Amino acid sequence: MSSTIVTVGSSVGLHARPAALIAAAVTEAGVPVTLATNGGVPVDAGSALLIMTLGAKCGDDVTVSCDDDAVLRKVADLVAADLDA
Repeated sequence: MSSTIVTVGSSVGLHARPAALIAAAVTEAGVPVTLATNGGVPVDAGSALLIMTLGAKCGDDVTVSCDDDAVLRKVADLVAADLDA
């Protein structure tokens, strides 16, 4: 499984709106994607609720993992974007 580390770009972190947008993209892609904070347990990125349990704040590093490189890049870009703007 490929992975990349990205910095959370949303000003409020990975809370309701960013988590919902990321989960929707993962669900639409149809392939497993996980997110994890440094030293944390990976969670299913297809679940907004599980994403919110990470407690990731703006500026925190998150590891995105997926077998599909295109989906990995898309989700990584979403994590890095300010989805609250």
